Amino acid sequence: MSNIHSPTDDARIVAALHRSLELGETGIGVAAYYRGRLVVDAIAGTVAKTSTEPVTKKTLFPIFSVTKGITALAVHIQADRRLLDVNDPISKYWPEFGINGKENITIEQALSHRAGIPQMPPGVTPQLMADWEWMVKHVAESKPIFPPGQANAYHVLVWGWILGEVVRRTDPAHRQFDIFIHQEICKPLGVTDFYLGVPSTELARVATLSGGNSFAMVDEHGISPVAVFPGSDVHNISVVQQCVDPGAGAIANASSVARIFALIAEGGELNGVRLLSKERIACLTRPRAGAHDPDKVLPIPVWFGAAGYWLGGEPNASDPLVGDHRDIIYSPGAGGSIAWADLRDRIAVAICHNNMDSVAVLEPERTFAPIVRAVREIIADAGPYV
Repeated sequence: MSNIHSPTDDARIVAALHRSLELGETGIGVAAYYRGRLVVDAIAGTVAKTSTEPVTKKTLFPIFSVTKGITALAVHIQADRRLLDVNDPISKYWPEFGINGKENITIEQALSHRAGIPQMPPGVTPQLMADWEWMVKHVAESKPIFPPGQANAYHVLVWGWILGEVVRRTDPAHRQFDIFIHQEICKPLGVTDFYLGVPSTELARVATLSGGNSFAMVDEHGISPVAVFPGSDVHNISVVQQCVDPGAGAIANASSVARIFALIAEGGELNGVRLLSKERIACLTRPRAGAHDPDKVLPIPVWFGAAGYWLGGEPNASDPLVGDHRDIIYSPGAGGSIAWADLRDRIAVAICHNNMDSVAVLEPERTFAPIVRAVREIIADAGPYV
């Protein structure tokens, strides 16, 4: 049967993972923290649809826009250090950006997908996307296609370079974005399997994706071009796996992602390491301006925050998997990968997988649903003093 491992060896998570495979998953990993302690860390399935090689604890999964949650965290670290103010224009820190009607676009507007520039540079290819300087030069030259600060328009891909360059520009050492993430987030937290650009020596650990190549989204503006579309066709290519893409390109395992979100769930401090102030954490659940306005890019209800995260607790808009109250932030990715932090109940969960089409199959139930139920049962049994 499938290869499954859990530090708790809890029969409920084992059964739930088997059920997720029956419902259509290929390979999957889940990790959960409760009150700062890892209570679930389990894997199941195979590294590819056409393979019998089992997923292991060292298997890495592309997590797409779950990446945005970590990039937003980097922005807020810089804000806490008073190296930036999210209400300032981006051009204050990145002067080249302040042209073509973008002069007054603020960092918060970019975080909350209200900057009006969701399009990728014309002519982008996987190779050009991997060229940081080419990307930020063309982003700086772009013109808004929606009025800045007035329209909700999900910045599917370009978001990462806008905010990633802000972090680089406000970093006194001007480090590359991937190095900043490693040195300022991953290393302090002891996270070893989170990559923005997978080293050649680790590429063999990356699970093979399947599906996710539906180009049904109307994309007249080049917001998510076919050449770099966030699906398996593009993200199985090594140049993309090694690209520093702060909006949709991280490759990791569930335990690494859950640990980063556990820092948020614990109020900015995990195991004696504080990266964000309690005051900053409290701001992460504030809705964005125009929160109830329909999104001009995504065809689904989007309940989004000012700080760069999707928000829980909004009926018919928030993902019910993450919980049903307002003190939840989460980051979902193309194909279904997801991570969330429940600030009220001090829970953090990450689920990664490699079948990008399984998310579209909702009957008889979502493939992640039995896993989330099992995680919540395990946490309920852990009691309040874990």
